[in-house]
Amino acid sequence: MQLGFVLFFLFIFSLLPSQYGAEVYNITPSHPLAEGQTLVSPGQIFEMGFFSPNSSANKYLGLWHKNISPHKYVWVANRDNPLPATDTLATLRISSNGNLELMDGKQSSVWSANISNCSSAVLFDNGNFVVKDVMGADLWESFNNPSDTLLPSMLMGYNSGSGKRNFLTSWKRENDPSPGIFLIGLSTKFLAQAYIWINGSTPHWRSGPWDKSRFIGNKNLQWKLWNNPCDNYGACGPFGVCKASESPICKCLKGFIPKSNEEWSKRNWTGGCLRRTKLSCETNANESVSSKGKDGFLKLERLKVPDFHEYSGSVALAKSEDCKLLCLSNCSCLAYAHVNNIGCLIWSKDLIDMQQFPSDGEDLYVRLARSELGHLEVIAQGLESTSMIRNHRAGLREYIGKRDPSQLKIYDFDSILIATDNFSITNKLGQGGFGPVYKGMLPEGKEIVVKRLSSCSRQGVEEFKNEMLLISNLQHKNLVRMMGCCVKEDEKLLIYEFMPNKSLDSFLYDPTKRAVLNWATRFNIIQGIARRLIYHHHDSYVKVIHRDLKVSNILLDEKMNPKISDFGLARIVEETQSLENTQKVVGTCGYMSPEYAMGGIFSEKSDVYSFGVLVLEIISGKKNTNFCLYDQQLGFLAYTWKLWNEGKASDLVDEVLDDSYFSSEVMRCVHVGLLCVQDNAADRPTMVDVASILSSEKDGSLPKRPVFTIQNSVYHSGPYYENTNSSKNEASITMIEGR
Repeated sequence: MQLGFVLFFLFIFSLLPSQYGAEVYNITPSHPLAEGQTLVSPGQIFEMGFFSPNSSANKYLGLWHKNISPHKYVWVANRDNPLPATDTLATLRISSNGNLELMDGKQSSVWSANISNCSSAVLFDNGNFVVKDVMGADLWESFNNPSDTLLPSMLMGYNSGSGKRNFLTSWKRENDPSPGIFLIGLSTKFLAQAYIWINGSTPHWRSGPWDKSRFIGNKNLQWKLWNNPCDNYGACGPFGVCKASESPICKCLKGFIPKSNEEWSKRNWTGGCLRRTKLSCETNANESVSSKGKDGFLKLERLKVPDFHEYSGSVALAKSEDCKLLCLSNCSCLAYAHVNNIGCLIWSKDLIDMQQFPSDGEDLYVRLARSELGHLEVIAQGLESTSMIRNHRAGLREYIGKRDPSQLKIYDFDSILIATDNFSITNKLGQGGFGPVYKGMLPEGKEIVVKRLSSCSRQGVEEFKNEMLLISNLQHKNLVRMMGCCVKEDEKLLIYEFMPNKSLDSFLYDPTKRAVLNWATRFNIIQGIARRLIYHHHDSYVKVIHRDLKVSNILLDEKMNPKISDFGLARIVEETQSLENTQKVVGTCGYMSPEYAMGGIFSEKSDVYSFGVLVLEIISGKKNTNFCLYDQQLGFLAYTWKLWNEGKASDLVDEVLDDSYFSSEVMRCVHVGLLCVQDNAADRPTMVDVASILSSEKDGSLPKRPVFTIQNSVYHSGPYYENTNSSKNEASITMIEGR
């Protein structure tokens, strides 16, 4: 009798749907994942199903290691919207429109992947849950939507595929996977650092910069709890350094004193320290940079370097001496470090979150007044100036010698003094971000232009070296030719060929000269600039992003051919890199792309955007930042798009051209300009595409309306623009207006 009952029970059980208590290997529209089932990876490593953590009253869909007990849950789908533990009818299904949805027992959606057209979902042996379309392409994956666990091959930071940053967020409690207050991820700076934030904004812990092999000062990348109190972010406050092996753990840097002795006596060090003696360059603000000879550097060893660094690495700053020179040339520089595999780091804000290790770490050089330094420790600028400049000049010769010494001549300073008549005011051509620009005449009768780095320049040694590096090595018929340079003590000069027709803005914005720019000349200028940018982005041996392309940086030779100038802000990027990031946004308002102006992200598409603005200005004869259609609140770019969209693009054409232009060429140029200034970088064409459209070899797509525009504030009922004087620069004069 008992045997018969067992056989009857087994028979009834065999008639139940196979989903109960079964393992499955994929999810399809006809086979959802139900209560009692688990989705298993092919190698039986990971498992997905419904669970209630630690006898919770709620139920979740999640992932865990199949063969580890007790289960460690590595991903949870419905963290914000749990199911009741009593719900036994919940399913994970593919809906009729191809969305992956978690449905409760009442068939209400509690979580979805927000996709369409998916046909299957699978779990891989690396723990990645992936949703695919009918062709097998990935539509969604759990690795791009992490919970609180980082698995091997999962990426942190900015995800170019999904367009968002990936973070890990703690559980609220051991039995509650809803998002807690702690979040870990990578910073958005050029040099990545890992942070733990409280409530998404307050730093709680920082790793230090990644040097391509490790986080500085952290050989062991495994943590369970804080190693010591120094791991707390900013434990010793500004200008305080933490050393866990000493008591007390916090000390002020040499030359600094506690901000509050009372708080420090209570072992509350977070208020930090204050400088005891002002820097010499702060108390002698009227002196030139190189004459401020009473500041020096204190060397600190084995540090986790402070937070809020700026990255100044480049080929020209490959040595620690160059990094030191860069810091000395700018009074706002408070410290520097030269790190292997990274380059030059400088600090212009309070030095915070410093920790000294027993071993490893990096050397940090902190700027102090010379009176605060001992004789053996001092690295005083006054003592170094002669040898520094001598080494700098030798470095120039060494750098040029590695390439082609005939390309760049080092001029004697006295010969430049004679050529410019001692930099007389009558020879001054203009003033820019780099400094004053002068016209000169060499003994053989050749006219030159001399850019002189000013002691109060908004640019500095980095830009000087950058421009020298790029222009001397990237010669092109549409690039102004650098003839040489001169470095003597605090004098830094760049010497260029003279451009008799000055810059494009001296014609375009001058009512008396604008007519000289007929349509044939303007179209030739547009094509010449395009050819030059193709060379920068695609054809030269390094990819160069100019970052400050504008009307005043286009010089004109005797035949009105364009030549691009001012490469002080340009950057070399690796051929494999599509995006770069900087915390120091420099350039000119009205020409900077949205992603660069607002996020510091630049690429070749940043130059494409600037080119588009430039093209539309050349067509119209109007300066984009001084134009606004006030009754409709439209800036220059939005107004141009409106005309194009209404079939009235010819209304944009400069009135001085009358009917002396080819309508088809103008329309192609307007089309190109609007394609280039689209807000989304991915929508913009490459310069190769631009050249094809201009030559009628390729049709462009329809441009999207640009939203990122600059508007004026004074009301005018119709289109309004100001006639601004040109910059009168016959060489590169960069006005850094957007810093």
